[in-house]
Amino acid sequence: MPNIVLFSGSSHHDLSQRVADRLGLELGKVVTKKFSNQETSVEIGESVRGEDVYIIQSGCGEINDNLMELLIMINACKIASSSRVTAVIPCFPYARQDKKDKKGSVERWSRAPISAKLVANMLSVAGADHIITMDLHASQIQGFFDIPVDNLYAEPAVLQWIKENILEWKNCIIVSPDAGGAKRVTSIADRLNVEFALIHKERKKANEVDRMVLVGDVKDRVAILVDDMADTCGTICHAADKLVSAGATKVYAILTHGIFSGPAISRINNASFEAVVVTNTIPQEEKMKHCPKIQFIDISMILAEAIRRTHNGESVSYLFSHVPL
Repeated sequence: MPNIVLFSGSSHHDLSQRVADRLGLELGKVVTKKFSNQETSVEIGESVRGEDVYIIQSGCGEINDNLMELLIMINACKIASSSRVTAVIPCFPYARQDKKDKKGSVERWSRAPISAKLVANMLSVAGADHIITMDLHASQIQGFFDIPVDNLYAEPAVLQWIKENILEWKNCIIVSPDAGGAKRVTSIADRLNVEFALIHKERKKANEVDRMVLVGDVKDRVAILVDDMADTCGTICHAADKLVSAGATKVYAILTHGIFSGPAISRINNASFEAVVVTNTIPQEEKMKHCPKIQFIDISMILAEAIRRTHNGESVSYLFSHVPL
């Protein structure tokens, strides 16, 4: 693949290396450091003049620092005369802040930010020509950009994992932990030719669920909870208890982005899961050491193929950005 350079940010070097290996490339030389006042410094260690540049940086860990590092890397490559700069962001930062918060008083609602739009603006101003991401929390975020955005889906990898690791998958039921994920679970259920259910939840406040109502029959079936992300895991752990009390024989959770902050690990360890499966859009090695229920699906092949097709001017959306309804 001539005229292509692949750089890794510091958020998820393991995933970047996996992608580079699949493409048969060496990661480009880049040095990132911080000054004593915590300003981020980036030095691109090779020429990118006329090159097609891809920068892999996930929105995880020290999110604000990693976002700033990505913006500086994009700008450094752009002003060094690269032909195109593509930001590969497996987990898009601030994706949950995609609309004004409707809770609280009218005054609070009217002053709420739309931070995902702000991040989109910053990426464009920094010089990004193209964005590749995965399972955006809200599809309207694509409309926040005036540059091309490929929103890839982990669905093919999820389907493969279910068929290879759940012996009773033909007797399973796919469950969404909230109404917003109904389209996602119906797509997977249709592909597996099984039924689906959903859980209606009401929140008192962020990261705290008030009550849950199960819509669907899970009795004597393997229940597979599917969602795009889990943070403190209060929702999916409550959902697992609800499914067990409704008669499910086993409960699995499959998530694209395993954030697992705060009490998440202890909650998963104490919950009724057979396994909690996540993709490696976010590093999971340390969390897996403290929680044997966590397993991961490698999505480096999807990212590598998207990069290859983008570089060659081929369609990415046809293969990875379409979810049948």
